[in-house]
Amino acid sequence: MENPNATTLLSASSIKGTSVKNLRDEEIGTIKDVMLYTDTGEIAYAVLSVNTGFLNLESKYFAIPWEAMSFIRASRSGEEVITLDVDKEKLENSPGFDKDDWPMTPQSEIISAAFKYYDVPLRNQRF
Repeated sequence: MENPNATTLLSASSIKGTSVKNLRDEEIGTIKDVMLYTDTGEIAYAVLSVNTGFLNLESKYFAIPWEAMSFIRASRSGEEVITLDVDKEKLENSPGFDKDDWPMTPQSEIISAAFKYYDVPLRNQRF
């Protein structure tokens, strides 16, 4: 019998490319990458690449707090899926950055804005 309180461990490579759907089972996009704090190893946020069919925002990535998403081992089609309770309008206004201009400096503004936008408390209080 599985322990419902057990922690699931995932490799970063298995998360990258995972489909993200909203609660209406519409595919939003995929996880492009996962950003980590180098001093603690904690996930700062996931980088969401949006499908052009969901929004016409093909030139932007979105910073999504890990805690704002839910991981599902298998969807109806048998694939691993991450769910995000977001509609098109909310996602369109979500903090992010241009695909061709990834932040290379401290990302405190992006992280703070994303956590505030998705109403997720910051675990790492350095911002």
